[in-house]
Amino acid sequence: MSSQWLKPYLPRSLYARAALILVLPVIVLLLVVGIAFIQKHLEDVTGQMTRAASREVTLITTMIADAETQQDALAVVRPDLRALEMQARFLDVNEEPMIGARRWYDFIALQVQSDLQSNLPDLVAVALPTSREARVYLQTHLGVLQLTFDRRRLSPVAPHQLIVTMVFFAVIMTSISFLYMRNQLRPITRLADAAQAFGRGRVVPYTPGGAIEVRAAGNAFLDMRARIERQIEQRTLMLSGVSHDLRTPLTRLKLGLSMLPEDEAAPLQQDVTEMQSLLDAFLDFTRGAAEGSPEEVQPDVFIRQIVEDAKRAGHQAELIGVEGQGAVLLRPMAIRRAVENLIGNAVRYGSRADVSLTLNPKSMRIRVEDDGPGIPVEERTEAVKPFTRLDPARNQNKGSGVGLGLAIVADIARAHGGTLRLAKSERLGGLCADIIIGR
Repeated sequence: MSSQWLKPYLPRSLYARAALILVLPVIVLLLVVGIAFIQKHLEDVTGQMTRAASREVTLITTMIADAETQQDALAVVRPDLRALEMQARFLDVNEEPMIGARRWYDFIALQVQSDLQSNLPDLVAVALPTSREARVYLQTHLGVLQLTFDRRRLSPVAPHQLIVTMVFFAVIMTSISFLYMRNQLRPITRLADAAQAFGRGRVVPYTPGGAIEVRAAGNAFLDMRARIERQIEQRTLMLSGVSHDLRTPLTRLKLGLSMLPEDEAAPLQQDVTEMQSLLDAFLDFTRGAAEGSPEEVQPDVFIRQIVEDAKRAGHQAELIGVEGQGAVLLRPMAIRRAVENLIGNAVRYGSRADVSLTLNPKSMRIRVEDDGPGIPVEERTEAVKPFTRLDPARNQNKGSGVGLGLAIVADIARAHGGTLRLAKSERLGGLCADIIIGR
């Protein structure tokens, strides 16, 4: 539970997580090494160097303590300035110290100024304009003395170079690692794409690749896909064959009944008709979503055509709304059968069917609503199972249903990687059936 708050902030994709795994340790290492280097090395070395430079400056100010004029003071310290590689001059009465702006990357300058102020009580100002020059201004009895010397006597040269070098090589090594990691992750994404496509009823070419474990997973997926396809084919062939073989005795029964008197044949003829309807529904169920191949479809045009066909068939159906545009990869014949089944159920158990379509970047939703009795919540799971007839919920006397309508729709939706959801219609009070398919 303690890590649940962190999940919304973590990346979800495999590439982003791999990048985080690669970059985060590098950043932490840079911070640790950088802080340790600055605190344990630069600060100590800079402190020692500024103390040494402060002693040299103190020597100069001590030697001019007895001088009466500025010229005498400069003459006294001239040999020592030459030995210490310093330059000295006194500022004019109205002249201000030239401080200048500190370079933004000179992060050690603050410590240099602090150490000089601690070691030199008479210090007026410190100027560090470049990496080669340093100027200190001291208050003396003869005026403000300016001493100029090499900046490298106060701190290491270009202390930022180590951090810049570390960052540069860290970027290079991280880029190389990410390129290598991308080559390792690509077979996983290909496997995920193939599995997702198969879940939506499409078979895309896939060849296992990558590491041994990824190859094993890819081969297992291919075996699973082949078994599922073989089982679907065997089921379809077996059920289609059984259904087809039953048509022959039914045809003979019809011919035999046609020769009997009408009053004797009528009840039997009704039984044969019901058996024929059952076989037709059974064949539709065996075909399921396997009919046709996936193709790009404009859903708004496609659904509008289905509704128009339902109207011509005498059904009271209306397309009440379309939201969004774009093409979707579907099996048109299967989706047509699913929507027609929902419209047929709506007008069979109610008086009208309202159809709507909603498209967004991630999914497509086809909704069919009716004003019938609906299906109770506790029976909706059973309603989508084959040969389930919910007599108390749906008035079976209004049609010759055999319990396969919603099962066919659910099977088609699953074959497209989607689902069938049943709910109560807020508009009409009857059943609201949604076919939701990912894009």
